Amino acid sequence: MSVPALSVLMTAYNRERYIGASIESALAQTFENFELLVVDDGSTDRSVEIAQSLAARDRRIRIVVNERNLGQFANRNHAAALARAPLIKYHDSDDVMYPHCLEVMVGMLRSEPRAAFGLTSGTAWDGGPCPMLLTPRMAYQREYLGAGMFHCGPSGAIFNRAAFQELGGFEDVGVPSDYWFWLRACARVDVLLLPADLFWYRMHSGQELQSARGQDEYARVFGWSWHALFAPECPLTADEREQAKRNRVHHLAKRTLQDVRRGRFRFARNRLRASGVTTVDWIRYLRRPRRDPFAGTPRDVEGEVLMPSVLTASTPRPVHAEPRP
Repeated sequence: MSVPALSVLMTAYNRERYIGASIESALAQTFENFELLVVDDGSTDRSVEIAQSLAARDRRIRIVVNERNLGQFANRNHAAALARAPLIKYHDSDDVMYPHCLEVMVGMLRSEPRAAFGLTSGTAWDGGPCPMLLTPRMAYQREYLGAGMFHCGPSGAIFNRAAFQELGGFEDVGVPSDYWFWLRACARVDVLLLPADLFWYRMHSGQELQSARGQDEYARVFGWSWHALFAPECPLTADEREQAKRNRVHHLAKRTLQDVRRGRFRFARNRLRASGVTTVDWIRYLRRPRRDPFAGTPRDVEGEVLMPSVLTASTPRPVHAEPRP
C-alpha cells in the first residue's frame, strides 16, 4: 500500500451526533491523497458503527478502537503514533472542514520547509497576508504584544510529523493541553500562519471545554503564560518582556473584574491563585496595555510587510527578516 501524503487524525469519544458529518467533510476534500485515521477512545454510543459504515464506502478510512479510554490528549498522541504519512492534521469528530481546507494547508506547509507546523484560526490574522512564517520571537510578539495566536485548538494545526514527535507531542495537562503545547513549541521552532476560516469549529455542551472541570483547568492558563515570560528560553527582548508583563497583568485585572460581575467567583479565585502574579508585580505592572496589530508580522529587509512567495510567484522571494525592535 502506498504511503499517503497526509494523515488526517480524528480522535472520537461518544460523538454519534456529529461524527458522520465530520467524516463526510473530510471525504469531500479537493485534496485527496490522505488517510483518515479514526481513533475511538472507547465510545459507548454508535460512533464506531457510524465510522465503520462510512469506511465501507471509502478505503482511505482506517479505524482503531482503543482497548481502554486514554483521554483526549493522550489519544491525540496515540493517533499521531499510528499515522503513516509525513504530514499530520487533526480533525475533531465534531468539526466540519470546508472542501478546500486540506489543499490550502498542505500546499502552504509544503511551500515553507522551515516551518515545523502551520496554524489556522477562525478569524484572519492581523498584520499581513498568509502564509506568514514566524520565528519564535515573532510568535511571542504576536501572542504577548499583538492580537494573540495561542488560542488555536488542535484542529487548526497541520504538522510535519517528525517535528511533532521531536517536540514531544502534547503533554497531557488537561483541557488546555493545546495552549501549553503552543507556548512551549513556539519558543523553539518556526511556525507558519495559514489563512483563516478553513473549517467550522462546532460549539456544543458536550465539549470538555464547556464543563466545570474544563473551566477550572483553563484557570491555570494565565499562570503558564506569565511564567513563560521569566523563562530563559523566552525569545522576547528585555524591553518586550516588560511590555508583555504589563499587558498580561492588565488582562488579568480585566478578566477578574468581568468574572466577578458575572458571578463567576470560583473561576476568578482559581485564576488569581494560579497566576503567579505577586503584590509587587501588581504594583509594578498594572498599567494601560499597549498592543500592536503588526506585532510579529514578517517584514523584508526594508521593513515592509513580507509578501508570501505563493502570492508573488513571478518575483524573487524576499529575505526573511525579524521585525525591528
